[in-house]
Amino acid sequence: MSIYDELQSSLQEAVAIKQGKKAPSRVTRHEVADVKAIRAHLRVSQAEFAKAMGTSVDTIKSWEAKRRNPTGLAAKVLATIQDNPNFYSEIAAH
Repeated sequence: MSIYDELQSSLQEAVAIKQGKKAPSRVTRHEVADVKAIRAHLRVSQAEFAKAMGTSVDTIKSWEAKRRNPTGLAAKVLATIQDNPNFYSEIAAH
């Protein structure tokens, strides 16, 4: 099978999945941290949280309002804080 045939087959499969004619072989979902709940649990202001996370207050506001989602390292740090709130003290100290 040529690369063209493989690509064409993949595209046809994608269209069938999009149209609901075929189920996807796997679905990947990522839980997005609830930044507002994390910050409330820690009892810190948006400014304090932004400083500890190394980002702006506007970014924290966007995450809390669900206008944007944290990605990359920020998402991992938030997941770690959510699982282990004491980790926040470690990052806030630096």
